[in-house]
Amino acid sequence: MFFQRFKHKRARPPASAAWIGIAIAFYAFIAIGIAESGLGVLLPSILETFDLTPATVTLLFVSQIAGYVLAAFSSSLISSRLGLAPMLLVATIALVSALVAYGLSAAWFVMVGFGTLLGLGIGLIDAGINTYMVSDRAEAKWVGLLHAFYGIGALLGPAIATTLLMVGLNWRQVYFAIASLVGLLILGVGWTIATRYTPMMVRTAASGTHALANLRFALQTPAVLISGLFLLVTVGTESSLGNWAYTVQQVSREVAPSTAGYSISAMWLGFAIGRMLLGAAIAWLGAIRLVNVSLTTLALGAVTWWLLPQQWLSLPLMGFAIAAIFPTTIWLMPQRVPAAVVPAAIGFVTSVASLGAALVPTAVGWIADGTGLETIPVLILLLAIALFIVHRWLTQQAKIQPVEDE
Repeated sequence: MFFQRFKHKRARPPASAAWIGIAIAFYAFIAIGIAESGLGVLLPSILETFDLTPATVTLLFVSQIAGYVLAAFSSSLISSRLGLAPMLLVATIALVSALVAYGLSAAWFVMVGFGTLLGLGIGLIDAGINTYMVSDRAEAKWVGLLHAFYGIGALLGPAIATTLLMVGLNWRQVYFAIASLVGLLILGVGWTIATRYTPMMVRTAASGTHALANLRFALQTPAVLISGLFLLVTVGTESSLGNWAYTVQQVSREVAPSTAGYSISAMWLGFAIGRMLLGAAIAWLGAIRLVNVSLTTLALGAVTWWLLPQQWLSLPLMGFAIAAIFPTTIWLMPQRVPAAVVPAAIGFVTSVASLGAALVPTAVGWIADGTGLETIPVLILLLAIALFIVHRWLTQQAKIQPVEDE
């Protein structure tokens, strides 16, 4: 397998201990899934509390940009110096602090300010865990399963938020509950540091080359830059659905809040199922063809959501469709760049992808503020078309064959 080209600087752990790192990685993705997806259900309450519009509330997304950018350019450098577990500990503390600050914020500008900390925390966790799993596990099923756990977290976020709102909690208290769930990751990562758990203490420089040189080389590689753009739009589309679909359903289409909330969880359920089936889908269709089929299905789901507003089955269909795109692109990365720069390349593209979670929903919000919330399904369709174009560009630039032909 192509992952065998990656050179490790650590001894492999005994089989009896290997599951610990996998479990922490999986829970980390559940945690960031909950943290990111809960906002979609809470957004109308935040709009009301601070007297905001769909345009002005996007400042919360914009504030995360600085954090994502910092993570994009620093994740591989931090991990090469500190090791994965210390980086994850710092990132998790930053994320929990931001969530608690969200709940405590008495003024809108305070909440916006802490968005940077949230972006940094999520960006570092995402980049670190992706690098760990891709370099350590030579089978697509591990990457797909990892991202399936993000889907599990993403479906739990709206379900938790909807349920807590229904039992009488306010949106601030919901954020405290989410912070407590994410905070459990601090215990797991802290344990790995205290016990010097080898797999997560690794420094991810993949060769004798300095990590900064690897980052520079990655940034000069067209396949890395185009992959970053592709994943930016992919994650931006995911986040636009997660952040705005509830508002479209509940505010614009006047769907009951409970039905709207749980339909968003259904969307993320489709997402989780799609990622659980990733390994089988790659084996059946091949990586390149799988992305093409996924984008076609996403476009069909967007058309249905737009033209048939009284149904909600298009939401889980779109969740299922978009599920495979991100992990398949990550899975292909070691084929597209030299082995020595895989950590820097993955750290960069995953953090840039997180940047899309702020930029794209912000743009969607500004457009919808001027044209109406019903424009959002049309914008999702346009994003799917844009992804087709960038994916074709990427496959031509990278000059690789589909995985099944390797």
